[in-house]
Amino acid sequence: MFPLPEPMRRALAAATEAAARGEVPVGAVVTRSGSVLAVAANAPRALADPTAHAEILAIRAAARALGRDRLDGCDLWVTLEPCAMCAGAIAHARLDRLYYGAEDAKGGAVAHGPRFFGQPTCHHRPEIYAGIGESEAAALLRAFFAARR
Repeated sequence: MFPLPEPMRRALAAATEAAARGEVPVGAVVTRSGSVLAVAANAPRALADPTAHAEILAIRAAARALGRDRLDGCDLWVTLEPCAMCAGAIAHARLDRLYYGAEDAKGGAVAHGPRFFGQPTCHHRPEIYAGIGESEAAALLRAFFAARR
């Protein structure tokens, strides 16, 4: 078993913190040339904002840090397969690579559902690497939802 890359470890830590606040445990990190630009976790409840997914918040913070709307040269690490909204934001941000942990058969839009990046109307497709930290991310999600049933 290989150790998880640092950005995914940081995304998992952010997801754990989100769970402690009662948010669905999803964390995201944007990196550029190996340096972390932004770390975020789901916060729709805290911010009263249905768009406050970890990916969106991390993309916004990275864009502010770079002072530009395009994040070419950057990578996104997220603990859960992005939904359609987040996949659209990834494409618009022009992120180079997407690394994600757990698959989301119900709400995911990369390997499931609309398979956003395979659509002809998608103008930018990042390289995609799935399953990084999958067991850790899935365990966080299972524990979170089991506690609420």
